[in-house]
Amino acid sequence: MTGTLTIPLLLDRLAARQAAAEAEIADLREQIDKLSVALTTAEREHDRWACTRETVLALAGEDDPEAGSLARTPVTPAYPQIIAVFTSGAGRLRAREVCQALGSGIDPRHTEGMRSKLKKLVARGILTEPEAGLFALTTKPGVQREGP
Repeated sequence: MTGTLTIPLLLDRLAARQAAAEAEIADLREQIDKLSVALTTAEREHDRWACTRETVLALAGEDDPEAGSLARTPVTPAYPQIIAVFTSGAGRLRAREVCQALGSGIDPRHTEGMRSKLKKLVARGILTEPEAGLFALTTKPGVQREGP
C-alpha cells in the first residue's frame, strides 16, 4: 500500500469509524437502560420506606396526637427548609421566589422541581394554593407549623 489515499480507501476508513461509533452508541444505550432500571428500583424502594414511615407515624398518632403530627412532616430534608421560608412571614410565594429564598437555581428545572415539592406540601395540608402557582401556609386548625 502506498501513501496515496484513494476514494475506496477513504470510504473504508469512514465506514470503520461509523461502525465504531454505532457500537459505542449501542453500548451507551445498554448502560442507560441498566441505569434506568436501577433508578426505578431505587425510587420504588425509597417510596416503600417513606410509606412505611408515614404508616408507623400515623399509627403512633392514634395513641399520641403529638407523634401523629410528625406524619405530616415530609421525609426529605428539603421540605423543612421550604416550610421555614413560609413560616418566616414571607406570605404567599411562587416556586421561583422560594428557590430564590433558599439560594437555589431559578432556571426552569429548579423551579419545576420546587413547584412539585410545593404541590406535595399542599397535598399534605401544610401549604395551600389560593391561586394557581401561588403558595401559602395553611390556616387550618390543628396543622402544626414549624418555626418561630
